[in-house]
Amino acid sequence: PTDAFSIDNGIVTSVARRWPLMIDPQGQANKWSKNMSKAAGLISFKLSDGDFARILENALQFGKPALLENVAEELDPMLEPVLLKQVFKSGGVMSIKLGDATVEYNKDFKFYVTTKLRNPHYLPEVSVKVTLLNFMITPEGLQDQLLGIVVAKERPELEEEKSRLVLEAAENKRVLTEIENKILHTLSASEGNIPDAASAIEILGDAKVVSDQISAKQVIADATTKKLDSIRESYKSVA
Repeated sequence: PTDAFSIDNGIVTSVARRWPLMIDPQGQANKWSKNMSKAAGLISFKLSDGDFARILENALQFGKPALLENVAEELDPMLEPVLLKQVFKSGGVMSIKLGDATVEYNKDFKFYVTTKLRNPHYLPEVSVKVTLLNFMITPEGLQDQLLGIVVAKERPELEEEKSRLVLEAAENKRVLTEIENKILHTLSASEGNIPDAASAIEILGDAKVVSDQISAKQVIADATTKKLDSIRESYKSVA
């Protein structure tokens, strides 16, 4: 979803240390998880499925993303080693206990949990094992999403440009970080005085040129983003 609240939740889902448990009465987090991990071969299941342990075992072994849907306020105790990431080495391979079985653990495995309950009360022993996220949509979030839909219909080129600028800004930041790391590496690796090291001076000079070019691009991108936002705002009353 395109609203800022959902985007924040999406970022937390992607980078948090613990697996996410998403409060999702409208099903948006469920749909997003499925779309995001479709290419990676997402496996979805419910605790009511008779063979859910086998489904989870396959996901763990083959490094597939797994989506556990429609949980209630209590989780099956069998999930505890997965939620706590209790991985250990057995016979030279990373493994995890699932019930009575020891299963090979693939580092590409990802785990998502969703609930349709609007206002669940999770006990502390559940809350400390997961990253609890509320995806329930707010009126402001709904307006944000509708604004995105309206602008995409009325001015599709604006939405495309905005998406392109977001990706460009992220790429610029990545390149700048690489340049900073390169400069630090050059300074630490240079022996003696920096002015005497011709290669170090050349690397620093090149880094300065690229850094200036990126900064100039970012100034233009920021100005364009402001312009696009002001045009988008004109559609707010429709949203």
